[in-house]
Amino acid sequence: MLKKKISVLIVDDSALMRQVLSEILQSDPEIEVMATAADPYIAAKKIGEQVPDVITLDVEMPRMDGLTFLQKIMSQHPIPVVIISSLTTKGADSAVLAMVYGAVEVVQKPVMVGGMAAESKQHIIDVVKNASKARLRRRSAAAQQQVLASASAIHGGNTKSLVQTTDKVIALGASTGGTEAILAFLREMPIDCYGIIVVQHMPELFTRSFAQRMDSICRISVKEAEHGDSVLRGRCLIAPGNRHMELRRSGARYYVHLDDGPPVNRHRPSVNVLFRSVARFAGKNAIGIIMTGMGADGAEGMLEMKSAGAHTIAQDEESSVVFGMPKEAIKLGGVSKILPLFRIASYVSGLP
Repeated sequence: MLKKKISVLIVDDSALMRQVLSEILQSDPEIEVMATAADPYIAAKKIGEQVPDVITLDVEMPRMDGLTFLQKIMSQHPIPVVIISSLTTKGADSAVLAMVYGAVEVVQKPVMVGGMAAESKQHIIDVVKNASKARLRRRSAAAQQQVLASASAIHGGNTKSLVQTTDKVIALGASTGGTEAILAFLREMPIDCYGIIVVQHMPELFTRSFAQRMDSICRISVKEAEHGDSVLRGRCLIAPGNRHMELRRSGARYYVHLDDGPPVNRHRPSVNVLFRSVARFAGKNAIGIIMTGMGADGAEGMLEMKSAGAHTIAQDEESSVVFGMPKEAIKLGGVSKILPLFRIASYVSGLP
């Protein structure tokens, strides 16, 4: 019996991009492009005829923008959506907002020339395949707006502060579905929590917009990491896209080191790179968290953290959009505790 192919609907106002994405996706024998659409109205008609397994969606389109269309999809009939956006600051802001609304993943529009072309194409294929396995829940418009409205409520008081250097570090890694999981975790962290360092697989520029949005919503301070930034209580540093982030220590001070080394597990930044540095420089004074994501990035690093005495936590299968990275870490024996997403923050806050 032949395995059913993953059906994809491509929504993009550029005819050239629809053609390019179609050729990329159909080069994989496990994927078929069931249809393309130049705008959300045409896409809605196509969905009425046949529901795809995955939708690739541009953000800026005529007649109806991609964000409005995404909200309608997620509130009525959730389908895994991959945002494929141009690498611009404006596009990055919109793409990050799309993830708040429920998009599974965001990727840069494919590179067509040079040495990065093959890697770019393979990444899009991998993301679509893993998006087809995503577990989605219906989101009401009210629930979507509640996340955004919380930002103004938090900023009503000046509660953010960068206080003393921490003696412990929380290291977190995630990929597909991770933006929502990271938000859920950071929103619950108290203002005096241990310093947090995060690797989320995401293109450059998008990480800055993601960090800024998290900063506007959370009580703690959130920023895109810069080389040499101190790891402080009440602050979260997010690795910039396309740069590895490692933990370093100078006396009692933890700080981050950024570099442009080769991709690890096809990722830069890589969770493994972060976790291994945390095992080396923080050891038993670290808490490691691995969340929803495709692949195995972070599994070996988490095992090294556990072997160094760190407390390690994996998000459970039920609450993960894609149970890839946590599953691999568990299989390797690198996980001390398996928890649903909604319990991770309170558990971490209760650790000595």
